[in-house]
Amino acid sequence: QRVPLERINRITRKNHQGVIAMMSAITYHRLEHLVPELYEAGMLPFIVVLDGITDVRNFGAIARTCECAGVDAIVIPQHGSVSVGGDAIKTSAGALHHIPVCRVGSTAWAVKFLKENGYNVAAVTEKSDMNYVEGDYTGPVALVMGAEDTGISEAALDQCETRVGIPMFGNIGSLNVSVAAGVAIYEVVRQRLNANLEVV
Repeated sequence: QRVPLERINRITRKNHQGVIAMMSAITYHRLEHLVPELYEAGMLPFIVVLDGITDVRNFGAIARTCECAGVDAIVIPQHGSVSVGGDAIKTSAGALHHIPVCRVGSTAWAVKFLKENGYNVAAVTEKSDMNYVEGDYTGPVALVMGAEDTGISEAALDQCETRVGIPMFGNIGSLNVSVAAGVAIYEVVRQRLNANLEVV
C-alpha cells in the first residue's frame, strides 16, 4: 500500500527509508487447502466463520473457546476484520498458536465454498425464529458469527442454508458475540457427544 510519509512516521521514528512491513504473529492457512485436508484425515469438520469481528478481545475469547471445543479452523475476512496480533494471542491464552486461522477475500465466498464442499453452514443471528438447539450439527458444520453492531453481512447471510438464533428473555436484545459463539459452539459439541461422534 502506498501511504503518506506521515503515516509511516506515526508508526515508527526509526530510519525506515519510506518502507515498513507488518508481519503476522501466525501463518495464515488457505481455506481451499484446509477443507480437503480435514476430509482426507477422516475428520468430521467443524469450522467457525467470523464476519466483521473487529474487537480483539472478542476474537481472542472466541479463539480460546474454539480451541477448547475442538474446532478445526477459524475463518476471517481479509478486510474489515480483526487480524491475529500479539493482543489477540494473549487474549486467546495462546489458543491462536494451536488452531488454524484462514483469511479469505470475503465471508460470502467462504460460506459458498464450504456449502459446495458438503458443510451445513449455520448463521447464528437474531434474524431467525429457529432455536439454535434445533439445528443439526452432526455432519460437517460451519457456524457463522457476525459483529455485534452490524451482524452478519447480507451477502454472507444469503449464502447460509440454516439460520438459528439464541432465545433472549431479558431487556437487552443480544449477547456479547464471544458469549454467543460459546453457546453455539458447545451445542455442536453436545450434539456430537450425544450421537457418539468424534468431537476432535
